[in-house]
Amino acid sequence: MDILVVGSGGREHAMCWALSKSKRQPKLFCAPGNAGIAELAECVDIKVVDISGLVNWCKEHKPTLIVIGPEIPLCLGLADELIKEGFQVFGPTKDGAQMEGSKDFTKKILLDNHIPTAKAATFTDYEGALSYVRSQGAPIVIKADGLAAGKGVTVCETVAQAEAALEESMNKKVFGAAGNKVVIEEFLEGEEASILAFVDGESIIPMVSAQDHKRVFDGDTGPNTGGMGAYSPAPVITEKLNAEILEKILKPTVAALKKMGITYKGVLYAGLMITKEGPKVIEYNCRFGDPETQVVLPRLKTDFVNICMAVAQGKLSHLKIEWDERPAACVVMASEGYPGNYPKGKVITGLAEAKKKSNVSVFHAGTALKDGKVVTSGGRVLCVTGVGKNIKEALENAYSGVKEIRFDGAHYRKDIGWRAR
Repeated sequence: MDILVVGSGGREHAMCWALSKSKRQPKLFCAPGNAGIAELAECVDIKVVDISGLVNWCKEHKPTLIVIGPEIPLCLGLADELIKEGFQVFGPTKDGAQMEGSKDFTKKILLDNHIPTAKAATFTDYEGALSYVRSQGAPIVIKADGLAAGKGVTVCETVAQAEAALEESMNKKVFGAAGNKVVIEEFLEGEEASILAFVDGESIIPMVSAQDHKRVFDGDTGPNTGGMGAYSPAPVITEKLNAEILEKILKPTVAALKKMGITYKGVLYAGLMITKEGPKVIEYNCRFGDPETQVVLPRLKTDFVNICMAVAQGKLSHLKIEWDERPAACVVMASEGYPGNYPKGKVITGLAEAKKKSNVSVFHAGTALKDGKVVTSGGRVLCVTGVGKNIKEALENAYSGVKEIRFDGAHYRKDIGWRAR
């Protein structure tokens, strides 16, 4: 069987890696892929935003399954176009992808269906937003409504910071059209965690929990990033909490979507704050998280191809999904300057040495091949994952892999998993 994976990041490398382990021995293609993915799949030079290009390639090559990684093609309706052509697709249609594409859309669903979340208000006019922030005070959270590559959320400790965030989003257009509308939320206190779930429109099977580190520097300081590392499981998510999240958050959300005529298939990612009152939804994503995927999929024991097919066919209830008891942890190696401007084309060495280590996997996030060498091509360059008998050992394995790898200006956090050690 042929499978096309859409995407080019660390998440897609982990997905290709998991698919490649299937007993079905699929032939993998990835559009556009990266230097690491090229070792597992035939890379196809089509950008993730080129919907017609991807559809035409599928019509010509007729893959058995298409697995869509990033949120952008999902929000652009790639799944809809492929389903229309009769393909089996792992990933939600455009209406379901609004769960990530519009924070206002999601907030309305949560509030209308009494699903635990932060109090919030949505604004399209700057003056109204400014007046609301001043009436509410700080701390407060400003969110660009649309897709902003994981950087559209600002946690403001003072009213002045909130005013500056509104100015950047609504007037300076730092996030483009994504920031024309903002959702302003109350600040929730607690510990963040992520629960990803497989959903086939009816059945929901949660994955093992994970926790990531958004801030760029040690001690959870500095600007937000797409994620500098992660670990699984998240100790804050107990079995009791897991059951509560399924019953009070995931099930009502999927039911609310169904009531709106949306059959959601793929991964539903709940970003949660575990507060004194219980778990509350901070955000939903319509796909696997990055770097959470790089710690969740290495713990998956069930054949990933079978899961993706079951989701696409609405047969998830037929599967029992099993997980490795051993924890996993990953460390992101980033380019100098990330999440701001960063250089590209830096030669990466030590990859073969890192991969030789037992219980270590190296997932490429922002890499390319140039003159036969692997070079940097993104802000987050590599994600080094370790598995171990406990979080401490998983982290030791991950960092042992990191120590083998070199590129100019490489930056990584030294304290990943500090909450769980």
